[in-house]
Amino acid sequence: MTERPLLLLDVDGPLNPFRSRIAGLRGYTTHRMHPADWMAGRDPGSRGARRGLRVRLHPAHGARLLALPFELTWATAWMHQANTMIAPHIGLPGDLPVIEWPELFAADPDGLFWKTRPLIDWAAGRPFAWVDDMITPQDRAWIAAHHPAPALLLTIHPRHGLRERDFATLTRWAAQISGAAR
Repeated sequence: MTERPLLLLDVDGPLNPFRSRIAGLRGYTTHRMHPADWMAGRDPGSRGARRGLRVRLHPAHGARLLALPFELTWATAWMHQANTMIAPHIGLPGDLPVIEWPELFAADPDGLFWKTRPLIDWAAGRPFAWVDDMITPQDRAWIAAHHPAPALLLTIHPRHGLRERDFATLTRWAAQISGAAR
């Protein structure tokens, strides 16, 4: 049996449309969270720290993601906190694999997005779709040159989050590569 492709999933942007100007974004619920990395940069007594980080999540996204023919993996700066803070609100299991970044937000010597190289190492030659709001043309070119398997890099606008067309793109791409593997 062939392994399913990986779906490497970011939180902020794809699942949390943090740049949305609409307070009541259709279908989304607002949560106040206290992720460790975010809290580390705040004065504990400040209003912002007391209120927490505003995170907008769509409760149906978990079921939609689980229905896709992928092996889901967190590819987010939230790391393991995605399983404890994000997953319960969207209906994902709390034990998804997590890419553990060697250093968050590290500058790349060639100007790649800080996730790109560690993500390719983690994928270890497997086909993957990467869903993130920060993917650049330079990342696309580098992955095409350095990753031997099919890869879909799906840039999600942080104002909108995952949309119907994004789920359709993921479904279509997975079908194409599974057909090519036969």
